[in-house]
Amino acid sequence: MTDASDHTGLDLTIRPAEGKWVAYTGGAIYAETSAAIELVAGDLPPVIFFPRADVAMAFFDRSSKATHAPGMGEATHFSIDAKSKVLDSAALSYEAPEAGAEAIRDYVTFNTDVVTVEKH
Repeated sequence: MTDASDHTGLDLTIRPAEGKWVAYTGGAIYAETSAAIELVAGDLPPVIFFPRADVAMAFFDRSSKATHAPGMGEATHFSIDAKSKVLDSAALSYEAPEAGAEAIRDYVTFNTDVVTVEKH
């Protein structure tokens, strides 16, 4: 488990997410793992991150969109090329996370407005 507080005062907790996790949409599973991690930032709901090795990255296209999250760094966004449409900003990854959030490097999380993430 990693606990960190950045210069904004945002408390980050990163710990293993117990159990098996899946990420899917439109009947297709894009990630499945028993090695997920959970990130809690302040009072925000927990976010599940999947090891990149357990994500079907062949269906993902890197987007030009990038956002910044305090305490975590710049997020690279990915679109998913689904069967019938492209799902913009469906996933993101912190490829160079800030100090205290290094544990999320090489992990991918999903926009839960677009992709369902569930513990199985």
